[in-house]
Amino acid sequence: MKNFLNQILFGKNTKLSGVIALSVVALIALGCTCNKSFDLLNSQTNTNSSRTTSNSSNSASEPTRATSDSDLPSDSELQALVKETTADFANAIETNDFSELYSKSSSDFQLQFTEAKLKTTFETFVEKKELIVPALNKVPGTKANFSPVPSIKTERSLKTLVANGSFPTRPFPVKFEYEYVWQDDEWKLMKISVKM
Repeated sequence: MKNFLNQILFGKNTKLSGVIALSVVALIALGCTCNKSFDLLNSQTNTNSSRTTSNSSNSASEPTRATSDSDLPSDSELQALVKETTADFANAIETNDFSELYSKSSSDFQLQFTEAKLKTTFETFVEKKELIVPALNKVPGTKANFSPVPSIKTERSLKTLVANGSFPTRPFPVKFEYEYVWQDDEWKLMKISVKM
């Protein structure tokens, strides 16, 4: 045990040290379960922010839609939505190009934050992409486990779809906390928190 701790603390096992460092930075930058987090959009909530849309690029998934902004999407629509959000995030991390993710963000998000700020927020993920992207890329072959059940909440007269849960990927699960707003006839991501 003492040797193991020495390896961790003094860097004799670089892969393990890298994973631990990534975990610490992710907890700091993306929020931990102790209700302390970094939030780009609203300091009263516990998630990072960005946004994506549901473009049915995956032929096996259904596009997300609602007849009004208060309708909760079906399970298959929710699965498609969170998988697409995760795929967009994985692409941004892998390419170190957040322009598409930013261009799909909500108007409120774009008024408050720049693309450069989004890129800076996820800089550590980009630096450790060799560890992160493989797990993120396994998401399309899995099914999201939602916890709690997705819901619509109203905050400051804005109806928001809350979808939190995880994907059972290996070597570690991808945990997510996503919030979407119905805007321009589609669900648009307002907040994102990914934990690995």
